[in-house]
Amino acid sequence: MDFSHDARTLALIDRVEAFVRDRAIPAEPVLDEQLAATPDEWRFRPVVGELRTAARAEGLWNLFLPGERGAGLTNLQYAPLAEATGWSPRLAPVAMNCAAPDTGNMEVLADFGTPEQQREWLDPLLAGDIRSSFCMTEPEVASSDATNIATRIRRDGDSYVISGRKWWSTGAMSPDAAIFIVMGQTDPDAARHRRQSMILVPRDAPGVTVVRGLSVFGYDDRDHGGHAEIVFDDVRVPASNLIAGEGDGFAIAQARLGPGRIHHCMRALGMAERALSLVRERANSRVAFGRTLAEQGVVREWVAESRIQVESLRLLVLKTAWLMDTVGNRQAMTEIQSIKIAVPRAVQQILDRAIQVFGAAGVSSDAPLAEMFAGARVLRLADGPDEVHLSALGKAELRTPR
Repeated sequence: MDFSHDARTLALIDRVEAFVRDRAIPAEPVLDEQLAATPDEWRFRPVVGELRTAARAEGLWNLFLPGERGAGLTNLQYAPLAEATGWSPRLAPVAMNCAAPDTGNMEVLADFGTPEQQREWLDPLLAGDIRSSFCMTEPEVASSDATNIATRIRRDGDSYVISGRKWWSTGAMSPDAAIFIVMGQTDPDAARHRRQSMILVPRDAPGVTVVRGLSVFGYDDRDHGGHAEIVFDDVRVPASNLIAGEGDGFAIAQARLGPGRIHHCMRALGMAERALSLVRERANSRVAFGRTLAEQGVVREWVAESRIQVESLRLLVLKTAWLMDTVGNRQAMTEIQSIKIAVPRAVQQILDRAIQVFGAAGVSSDAPLAEMFAGARVLRLADGPDEVHLSALGKAELRTPR
């Protein structure tokens, strides 16, 4: 395994880091001001639009997507770039059109969409003209088991009719989220992993009701389009809106969530590095009991433990990216599950230590730590909770001869 970066990646790292340092992080207080001035809006604020224009002009656009439609980067090439955007998780990913859920939805359309579906929805998403949402999780069932999903997608002549209730549909509060990818059952009597399908539902289709926005530890992600509860009441769409075929929904979900999981982990490592940078400044300037915090043994131990965690997990993320590039996502499943478990858990711990160093300031909005902590904590549920991945990983380890 050789994780050294090629010349193109090194050049992109410099450009992305400069963009985050010089543009995204300084824009964070501007975003806060614009959010305070327009508290009832869910769209991107003007500063986001300015950053998106700048990122596009600098060629830092759709870096996540391989192939001709994107930047053509491998997972290994994209890893350090995604980590750099994690230093400003509120602004850098969206500025570069590399933020969930649009990234995963674009990957679904690129990999499984028909040419017509790609022209109608993928191209505007790639251009940043519209946004999207992914509607999988449901309030009435344990959605950690995707085969539980109860929303019905029923064939009726040349149409499909969708009925059900979804929640935690990220981005759906934004009126710019023009298209929803909805997962539901097309055949409840089929084999367990062949019951589900995915279908494209326009936001303005009759019967679609965005009920409310949801918050994470009080953060509503209003600047990113929030998280919505949505009712689909006999929503009728053309049969051509089905993605791939009936019964392919579970397989599509697995294909979508694999890259999504590693992208989350890459950005989370950037959050950890931002936290350590803030701790370094705070610990060397704050005095308690006659010494700076940097001279306190417990703070040194916290920082040392955090550094070990970041370095160890970065290597595991890079190995995972390399395996996904060389042998494919299925063969890299052990590593994908491992980072999905280990990285958010470690980053949550690193952020918790950083908050402790900052004291009361750490839990306030004066520092970005509290919001990043909320983001790291929710990653232990998003794309599958820790316990599901631990169970699947343990099962595979016990079954597979070494």
